Amino acid sequence: MADITIYTDGSALGNPGPGGYGVVLLSGPHRKELSAGYRLTTNNRMELMAVCVALEALRFEGSNVTIYSDSKYVVEAVNQRWIVNWERTGFKGKKNPDLWMRFLRIYRRHNVRFVWVKGHADTVENNRCDCLAVAAASGDNLLEDTGYNEM
Repeated sequence: MADITIYTDGSALGNPGPGGYGVVLLSGPHRKELSAGYRLTTNNRMELMAVCVALEALRFEGSNVTIYSDSKYVVEAVNQRWIVNWERTGFKGKKNPDLWMRFLRIYRRHNVRFVWVKGHADTVENNRCDCLAVAAASGDNLLEDTGYNEM
């Protein structure tokens, strides 16, 4: 099974405001781009949503995955293992518990490594994700972020 490289980004046009995510999945010669926009959400929700959608798009369990993200919110929550304590306390007092629980369900099916990259820098695929996210957030057919609306 080939290693999979994923780039993710999320964006909100106002915080809260319309938002979107962009994902680039790379595996060998294969490339897939994903994006969607939402009427009302936050930047952090879109950053985390991008990761969830990317991992859910994988076809085989146990994949070796490297995720590149410019979101310190997501990368540090995983790499510093804050998410473990948040889960243990039932996400009490934490934002976006719906997405963190969704993330943990799919994250545990794979071997995932997170790498933080500086946003709006020279990382070509991260910049592509940003373009996808902004375009999705600016689109006409925006979805409802039901998790945000329940907060």
